[in-house]
Amino acid sequence: MTLPQALSDGAPDAPDLSALAIDRSAGSRRRRQFRRILGRVILVVLLVGIGGATWLWRRHAQIVVETAVVYSIYPSQALTLLNATGYVVAQRKASVASKATGRLEWLGVLEGSKVHEGEIIARIESSDTAAVRDQAAANVQVAEANLAQGRAELTQAEIAFRRSEALGEKNIISDSTRESAEARLAKARAAFAGYGAAIAAAQANLRASEVAVGQTQIRAPFDGVVLTRHANVGDTITPFSQAIDTKGAVVTIADMDSLEVEADVAESSYLSIHVGQPVEIQLDAIPGERFEGVVSRMVPTVDRAKASTLVKVRFLQRDPRMLPDMSAKVAFLEREVSELERKPVLAVPMAAVFELDGRQHLYVVEDGKARLRSVDLGSKVGDQIEVRDVKAGTRVVVRPLDDLVDGRAVKQATK
Repeated sequence: MTLPQALSDGAPDAPDLSALAIDRSAGSRRRRQFRRILGRVILVVLLVGIGGATWLWRRHAQIVVETAVVYSIYPSQALTLLNATGYVVAQRKASVASKATGRLEWLGVLEGSKVHEGEIIARIESSDTAAVRDQAAANVQVAEANLAQGRAELTQAEIAFRRSEALGEKNIISDSTRESAEARLAKARAAFAGYGAAIAAAQANLRASEVAVGQTQIRAPFDGVVLTRHANVGDTITPFSQAIDTKGAVVTIADMDSLEVEADVAESSYLSIHVGQPVEIQLDAIPGERFEGVVSRMVPTVDRAKASTLVKVRFLQRDPRMLPDMSAKVAFLEREVSELERKPVLAVPMAAVFELDGRQHLYVVEDGKARLRSVDLGSKVGDQIEVRDVKAGTRVVVRPLDDLVDGRAVKQATK
């Protein structure tokens, strides 16, 4: 009988083999514990990785922000009541011409030439008027010679009359001879007076001819600068005619010391302005400077087409760079500003500044990234505020978002 058969028959002396079975429960518990620990480690690694990735994204992902540029602003802008536009105009301006008619033979100025009052700037042909003047001068000489002859005849007539008077008293000559001497004296006196009148007439003719010659010399009416040249040598000047191929004025001259700004002010703002009111003038051609001015005159009429009135503003200081017809912006101020308020300061929008750790900060955009920077602030000018330690032209972030951090890449928002 074999061993299995003995075992199956339930032999009483068969050995117990259950103690030889392998217990597998302890290993399975260890494996389960290992898997749990590994899962926790993986979860921690994932959380750390997600956190790091989030930090890196917040650190380097580009964010769209609104920006502004640090620029110069004038504290006096806070005192502005009204702004208007206009042009620089010369109050003394003349189109210089001549009363004479003729061909322009000489022109001594160009555009931009400075001239003085009474200076000859052009000449018209004057040979005919000069001949008339010479003739008048000769007539004066003839009249003076006639006067000298008349004076000699008068002297001789007076001597003859006195002699006849003396001889007549002695009855040496007849009464007719005496009367002839008296008549000769009267005739000599009349001739002498006529010669004197002839001299006066000849001198008057000479002055008229000299005036005619003078009219061919075109002179500057006042000190100024030539703005425009209307004629050239060889042109025919006929100031009182509209003939074809003729010119009227030769040049246009302006007095640069009389430059003012003529600004159009809306009819609704007319009562906000008064004569003597301080203003600041900014010329488009000189954008970096502001000039002091004062309201000098207000034209008492309204332009119906534009619903505006004309206000004339006088410069308090002159600048050689000012030219007629320059575009100008005029700021009407509520009061006269101090010298300190006239100096420009650097400013940023107030919305760009925020408080952090008890100090004022802002974000400066450098190389496409936002850099946190503390700033020293000054006075407020409207919705701007002065900054003292930021360079002009620097771009700053306006209304920074909560997730904006130092060093984060930013992109300017498009409008």
